[in-house]
Amino acid sequence: MPELPEVENVRRSLESLVVGKTIQHVDVRLPRIVRTPDDVRQFEFMLSGCTIEGVGRRGKYLLFDVPPYTLVSHLRMEGQYRLAERGEETAPHTHVVFTFTDGTELRYRDVRQFGTMDLIGPGEPLPKGLQSLGLEPFDPQLDPHTLYQRIHHRTAPIKAVLLDQSVLAGLGNIYVDEALFRAGIHPERPANRLTKAQCERLLGVIRDVLQEAIDAGGSSIKSYVNGYGRHGAFQMALNVYGRDGEPCRVCGTEIVKLRVAGRGTHVCPVCQMRPRKRRTSHKTRNGTLLRTTGEKEFEA
Repeated sequence: MPELPEVENVRRSLESLVVGKTIQHVDVRLPRIVRTPDDVRQFEFMLSGCTIEGVGRRGKYLLFDVPPYTLVSHLRMEGQYRLAERGEETAPHTHVVFTFTDGTELRYRDVRQFGTMDLIGPGEPLPKGLQSLGLEPFDPQLDPHTLYQRIHHRTAPIKAVLLDQSVLAGLGNIYVDEALFRAGIHPERPANRLTKAQCERLLGVIRDVLQEAIDAGGSSIKSYVNGYGRHGAFQMALNVYGRDGEPCRVCGTEIVKLRVAGRGTHVCPVCQMRPRKRRTSHKTRNGTLLRTTGEKEFEA
C-alpha cells in the first residue's frame, strides 16, 4: 500500500499536472470506487464544471480541492492516477475518468479495486478514516515528549502501535520496519517499554526515513508510480524491508522475516535484539509456594 512518501509524490505530481483544470464531465466505470454520494450519477453531476484548485494530502489520503467540494481519494493497494490525452488508448482496470475542458483526462486505474473516493460538500463530515488520523510525523506539534505520551500506556508491540493511524498518520509496513531498524528497536518490544530517549531517537529516524523516501520518489515495491508514471527509487536503499535472507548492511547478519501484528516484518537479529524469554521464579510466603513471572526484557 502506498505510504506517506508515495502519496506525497503522487500529490506533488498531480499538483503540477491538473491544478487549474476544469472538469467537463466524469465517467465512473466501477461504481463501488465511489462511496460518497451513494449515487455515482450524482457524483459525476456534482463535479461537472468544477475546477481543481489544489491537491493536498493527509496521511495516506489525497484531498482534491474542487470548490465547493473536497474529493477525498484513498489509493489503497494499487490505485494510480495518470494524465492522458483524450482519445489515447485506455489502460485496463481504468475505473474513473475525469475529462477536462482542455481535452486532457485524469484517469484512475486500480487493478485490485480497493481504492475509494468520497466527494464531501461544505459542512459535511469527512470519511471516518480521515477523521481519526493522528498527527503526521512532520507536524510541528509532534515532539518526542508527545510521541512518548501517545504510546507509553500501550502494551502492544511498538510495530503495531506505529501502524495505528490514530497514533501517527502515514506510516505503513515498509517505513515502520525501516525506522525501527535505524532506531535499533525490535518490532516486538512493547510500546510502553520505550524510554523517552528511545522515543526521541525513533521520531528522528522516522522523519529521516520518510524525507529520504520522499526525495527518492518513494518506494516502487510492486506497482507504485507517481502521476507522471515514474517509479520511485528508495527501494534500492531499504535496509531490512523485503531483504530477508540477505546480509544486514550494518553488521552482515542475515535479515529474518517475522510476523508481528499480522504483518510480515523484517529484522536484523543483531542490530535489533530480540526479547528475552519471560523469567519465572518461585518464593514462599508463610509456607505457601508462590509463582511470579517477571516482565520480558529487551536488549535494544
